Amino acid sequence: MPAGTYLHLDEGVEERFQCAPGPGGWRYTSRRDDGVRVDLVVDARWRQIRVELVTPGWWLRGGLAGPELAWVRAAGESGTEHGERAAGFVSDSPGFLVAIAHSLELDEGARTDVRLVQVSGASLSALTTVWRWRHAGTSAYETETAPLPVQEYEVTDLATGEVETIHLAGDVLLAGPGIELTDLETPPNF
Repeated sequence: MPAGTYLHLDEGVEERFQCAPGPGGWRYTSRRDDGVRVDLVVDARWRQIRVELVTPGWWLRGGLAGPELAWVRAAGESGTEHGERAAGFVSDSPGFLVAIAHSLELDEGARTDVRLVQVSGASLSALTTVWRWRHAGTSAYETETAPLPVQEYEVTDLATGEVETIHLAGDVLLAGPGIELTDLETPPNF
Protein backbone atom coordinates (compact mmCIF):
# COMPACT_ATOMS: atom_id res chain seq x y z
CA MET A 1 0.00 0.00 0.00
CA PRO A 2 1.82 3.14 -1.19
CA ALA A 3 2.00 5.95 1.34
CA GLY A 4 3.94 9.18 1.28
CA THR A 5 3.87 12.95 1.12
CA TYR A 6 3.22 15.47 -1.64
CA LEU A 7 4.19 19.13 -1.41
CA HIS A 8 1.82 21.68 -2.95
CA LEU A 9 4.44 24.15 -4.17
CA ASP A 10 2.25 27.26 -4.46
CA GLU A 11 0.96 27.09 -0.88
CA GLY A 12 3.84 25.20 0.74
CA VAL A 13 1.29 22.72 2.14
CA GLU A 14 2.05 19.03 2.66
CA GLU A 15 -0.48 16.33 1.73
CA ARG A 16 0.10 12.97 3.42
CA PHE A 17 -1.54 10.16 1.46
CA GLN A 18 -2.04 6.45 1.17
CA CYS A 19 -3.63 4.47 -1.63
CA ALA A 20 -4.38 0.83 -2.28
CA PRO A 21 -6.20 -1.45 -4.67
CA GLY A 22 -9.25 -3.12 -3.22
CA PRO A 23 -11.59 -5.95 -4.17
CA GLY A 24 -13.52 -3.78 -6.62
CA GLY A 25 -11.22 -0.85 -7.42
CA TRP A 26 -8.80 1.56 -5.76
CA ARG A 27 -8.90 4.02 -2.86
CA TYR A 28 -6.89 7.19 -2.18
CA THR A 29 -7.06 9.03 1.13
CA SER A 30 -5.12 12.09 2.24
CA ARG A 31 -4.91 14.82 4.82
CA ARG A 32 -3.25 18.19 4.29
CA ASP A 33 -1.61 20.56 6.78
CA ASP A 34 -4.34 23.14 6.12
CA GLY A 35 -7.12 20.75 7.21
CA VAL A 36 -8.23 19.58 3.75
CA ARG A 37 -9.16 15.88 3.57
CA VAL A 38 -9.72 13.73 0.48
CA ASP A 39 -11.32 10.29 0.22
CA LEU A 40 -11.54 9.01 -3.37
CA VAL A 41 -12.88 5.56 -4.28
CA VAL A 42 -12.90 4.24 -7.85
CA ASP A 43 -14.32 1.03 -9.29
CA ALA A 44 -12.46 -1.58 -11.35
CA ARG A 45 -12.71 0.70 -14.42
CA TRP A 46 -11.26 3.65 -12.44
CA ARG A 47 -14.61 5.53 -12.43
CA GLN A 48 -15.03 7.81 -9.41
CA ILE A 49 -17.87 6.15 -7.52
CA ARG A 50 -17.41 7.86 -4.14
CA VAL A 51 -15.69 11.17 -3.50
CA GLU A 52 -15.49 13.19 -0.32
CA LEU A 53 -13.62 16.49 -0.04
CA VAL A 54 -13.59 18.34 3.29
CA THR A 55 -12.12 21.75 4.15
CA PRO A 56 -12.38 23.44 7.56
CA GLY A 57 -15.61 25.18 6.48
CA TRP A 58 -17.08 23.15 3.61
CA TRP A 59 -17.68 19.58 2.44
CA LEU A 60 -18.52 17.94 -0.86
CA ARG A 61 -19.70 14.36 -1.41
CA GLY A 62 -20.52 12.75 -4.71
CA GLY A 63 -19.68 10.32 -7.46
CA LEU A 64 -20.69 8.93 -10.81
CA ALA A 65 -24.21 7.65 -11.27
CA GLY A 66 -24.28 6.35 -14.84
CA PRO A 67 -23.22 9.13 -17.23
CA GLU A 68 -24.06 11.79 -14.63
CA LEU A 69 -21.75 13.12 -11.92
CA ALA A 70 -23.83 13.96 -8.84
CA TRP A 71 -22.73 15.75 -5.68
CA VAL A 72 -23.84 17.64 -2.60
CA ARG A 73 -21.87 20.69 -1.41
CA ALA A 74 -22.46 22.43 1.91
CA ALA A 75 -21.03 24.58 4.67
CA GLY A 76 -23.24 23.03 7.34
CA GLU A 77 -25.47 20.04 7.87
CA SER A 78 -27.60 20.22 4.74
CA GLY A 79 -26.32 21.01 1.29
CA THR A 80 -27.34 21.68 -2.25
CA GLU A 81 -27.54 18.86 -4.79
CA HIS A 82 -25.83 19.29 -8.14
CA GLY A 83 -25.43 17.19 -11.27
CA GLU A 84 -23.40 17.44 -14.43
CA ARG A 85 -22.62 15.22 -17.39
CA ALA A 86 -18.91 14.66 -16.67
CA ALA A 87 -16.36 11.87 -16.34
CA GLY A 88 -15.39 12.78 -12.78
CA PHE A 89 -13.97 15.36 -10.40
CA VAL A 90 -10.55 16.95 -10.42
CA SER A 91 -8.96 19.03 -7.67
CA ASP A 92 -5.41 19.93 -6.69
CA SER A 93 -5.06 16.55 -4.94
CA PRO A 94 -2.87 14.17 -7.02
CA GLY A 95 -5.24 11.22 -6.45
CA PHE A 96 -7.68 12.65 -8.98
CA LEU A 97 -5.03 12.87 -11.72
CA VAL A 98 -4.10 9.22 -11.09
CA ALA A 99 -7.74 8.11 -11.32
CA ILE A 100 -8.47 10.10 -14.48
CA ALA A 101 -5.32 8.91 -16.29
CA HIS A 102 -6.09 5.25 -15.56
CA SER A 103 -9.78 5.59 -16.46
CA LEU A 104 -8.88 6.84 -19.96
CA GLU A 105 -6.80 3.76 -20.86
CA LEU A 106 -4.98 5.71 -23.57
CA ASP A 107 -2.46 4.00 -25.83
CA GLU A 108 0.83 5.83 -26.39
CA GLY A 109 0.30 8.81 -28.67
CA ALA A 110 -3.49 8.72 -28.26
CA ARG A 111 -5.46 11.66 -26.93
CA THR A 112 -9.00 12.41 -25.83
CA ASP A 113 -11.04 15.30 -24.45
CA VAL A 114 -12.51 14.79 -20.99
CA ARG A 115 -15.32 16.78 -19.35
CA LEU A 116 -14.58 17.20 -15.63
CA VAL A 117 -15.93 19.07 -12.63
CA GLN A 118 -13.02 21.04 -11.19
CA VAL A 119 -13.31 21.61 -7.44
CA SER A 120 -11.17 24.39 -5.98
CA GLY A 121 -10.60 26.72 -3.07
CA ALA A 122 -11.56 26.53 0.57
CA SER A 123 -15.26 26.72 -0.39
CA LEU A 124 -14.93 23.75 -2.80
CA SER A 125 -16.43 25.72 -5.68
CA ALA A 126 -17.24 23.56 -8.70
CA LEU A 127 -16.67 24.52 -12.34
CA THR A 128 -17.19 22.29 -15.38
CA THR A 129 -14.13 22.19 -17.61
CA VAL A 130 -12.80 20.21 -20.56
CA TRP A 131 -9.23 18.91 -20.55
CA ARG A 132 -7.40 17.20 -23.40
CA TRP A 133 -5.26 14.27 -22.25
CA ARG A 134 -2.48 12.85 -24.43
CA HIS A 135 -0.40 9.83 -23.46
CA ALA A 136 3.02 11.13 -24.49
CA GLY A 137 4.92 7.91 -23.74
CA THR A 138 6.32 5.49 -21.18
CA SER A 139 9.91 5.39 -19.95
CA ALA A 140 11.68 2.82 -17.78
CA TYR A 141 13.79 4.06 -14.88
CA GLU A 142 16.27 1.72 -13.25
CA THR A 143 15.81 1.03 -9.55
CA GLU A 144 17.52 -1.33 -7.10
CA THR A 145 14.96 -4.08 -7.72
CA ALA A 146 13.44 -3.72 -11.20
CA PRO A 147 12.88 -1.06 -13.88
CA LEU A 148 10.12 1.41 -12.92
CA PRO A 149 7.73 2.20 -15.81
CA VAL A 150 6.75 5.88 -15.78
CA GLN A 151 3.91 7.17 -17.98
CA GLU A 152 3.98 10.76 -19.21
CA TYR A 153 0.77 12.63 -20.02
CA GLU A 154 0.30 16.09 -21.53
CA VAL A 155 -2.84 17.70 -20.14
CA THR A 156 -4.32 20.78 -21.82
CA ASP A 157 -7.04 22.94 -20.27
CA LEU A 158 -9.07 23.74 -23.39
CA ALA A 159 -10.51 26.93 -21.82
CA THR A 160 -7.07 28.51 -21.30
CA GLY A 161 -4.81 26.54 -23.65
CA GLU A 162 -2.42 25.93 -20.75
CA VAL A 163 -0.48 22.65 -21.11
CA GLU A 164 0.87 20.74 -18.10
CA THR A 165 2.81 17.48 -17.91
CA ILE A 166 2.24 14.73 -15.36
CA HIS A 167 4.30 11.61 -14.66
CA LEU A 168 2.72 8.48 -13.16
CA ALA A 169 4.25 5.28 -11.84
CA GLY A 170 1.36 2.87 -11.30
CA ASP A 171 -0.97 4.48 -8.78
CA VAL A 172 1.43 7.23 -7.66
CA LEU A 173 1.88 10.67 -9.23
CA LEU A 174 5.62 11.30 -9.40
CA ALA A 175 5.37 14.87 -10.70
CA GLY A 176 2.59 17.19 -11.77
CA PRO A 177 1.61 20.85 -12.00
CA GLY A 178 2.43 22.50 -8.68
CA ILE A 179 3.01 19.10 -7.03
CA GLU A 180 6.21 17.46 -5.84
CA LEU A 181 6.43 13.95 -4.38
CA THR A 182 8.73 14.44 -1.38
CA ASP A 183 8.43 11.04 0.30
CA LEU A 184 7.29 7.57 -0.77
CA GLU A 185 7.39 4.87 1.90
CA THR A 186 6.42 1.89 -0.28
CA PRO A 187 6.49 1.25 -4.05
CA PRO A 188 3.52 1.99 -6.30
CA ASN A 189 0.99 -0.65 -7.32
CA PHE A 190 0.97 -1.59 -11.00
